[in-house]
Amino acid sequence: MNGNLDPAAFLEQFKLFVGFDWANDEHDLAVLDPSGKFIVDLTFQDTAEGWAVLRSKFVELAGPDLSKVAVAVETCNGPAVERLLAMRCRIYPLNPKAAKRYRERKVVSGAKSDRMDAWSFADALRTDGHGWKELIPDDPLTQELRILCRDEVCLIGQRTALVLQLTAALREYYPAALEAFETWTCPGTWAFVQKFPTPKALVAAGKRRWEKFLHTNRLCHKQTYQYGLDVFAKADQFAGPEPVANAKSRLALTLVAQLSVLEKQLQQYRKAIEDLFGRHPDRDIFGSLPGAGNKTAPRLLSEIGSIRRRFKDAQALQSYAGTAPVTMQSGKSRHVRFRRACNKYLRSAVNFLADNSRGQCAWAQAYYQHKMEQGMTRSCALRNLGQRWLKILWKMWQTNTSYNEALHAQNQVKHGSWIIQPG
Repeated sequence: MNGNLDPAAFLEQFKLFVGFDWANDEHDLAVLDPSGKFIVDLTFQDTAEGWAVLRSKFVELAGPDLSKVAVAVETCNGPAVERLLAMRCRIYPLNPKAAKRYRERKVVSGAKSDRMDAWSFADALRTDGHGWKELIPDDPLTQELRILCRDEVCLIGQRTALVLQLTAALREYYPAALEAFETWTCPGTWAFVQKFPTPKALVAAGKRRWEKFLHTNRLCHKQTYQYGLDVFAKADQFAGPEPVANAKSRLALTLVAQLSVLEKQLQQYRKAIEDLFGRHPDRDIFGSLPGAGNKTAPRLLSEIGSIRRRFKDAQALQSYAGTAPVTMQSGKSRHVRFRRACNKYLRSAVNFLADNSRGQCAWAQAYYQHKMEQGMTRSCALRNLGQRWLKILWKMWQTNTSYNEALHAQNQVKHGSWIIQPG
């Protein structure tokens, strides 16, 4: 929310209310004055010339101070938003579901056009904007860190897709490889396919080469070493026919080559993320969280940001992260459901934090175990633990303090928490 601004005070801040319907190649917008009078609509190309035309139009209508221009747009990031922020316009993002409802309120027939959408957004901002949250951009360091972390997550998703394709190919012609190794996300198992691309090639290589390969690639675990050698010895006894092996081994080698390149790029991303995180003023706050490590801590920091006034209390942060449930109540009926409208990247990072913290915090493991004993699923128990971590993290973030396990345990005992009881 914007605070305690009443509608009149909100209207006085702006000279123009703009509804912005963005697209890839061109954008539509509608401009209203504070009274609701339609001033102009404009369609412009997403080019340097098009944005220059938009800027000149805003200056013509509102004067040189473009902070008097409020813009409603159905997104909170992307090139269009960045260019509007560069103009110093005030941005008010619209949730897609809310945007749909505003369209329906203005056009009950269900008719739809880009210009109609822009007009409905502009009028909604004018009438209801006093209750909306303004987009406050983070500092450049946090923005770059967030983009890198999100891109890294997407690249990891691509790696997972390639691994699934690889295991599917191996299942058709090389089941012994899947039997010998449990995980296929490490370069060592990819090197196995490169070294021994078919069951026939594996058996022909012999035991001495198998042992050398396993030692070189650090795959000789005591529990599975002999078992793996036994599997290799009979790899050709249960395998696909030769035509299938010839074709699918080519696919497997292609996928392994792609995975190797992608893994190198991911390592470079990791170094860049660690460098940015190490230079961030809030690194000690997020880095002190048990179980956060060098992957989860930067993701948490980048998604929460560095602007303290963005979340007025812990509940606001919990809702943003998706750990807080949504309550539906009507009369005597009350229903609590999973929150879907949230920051999915932050929710994933909080889930990793909750899971990893159980091995380092006695109270986190006790809390998780208690929830499991109550009959919750693993995901629900972790979400509840994440909810609790966010309450702690919000206080740390607001006070610029690192996590102190001893102090937290002391406070739990002091306030009579059931998680840790005094001895």
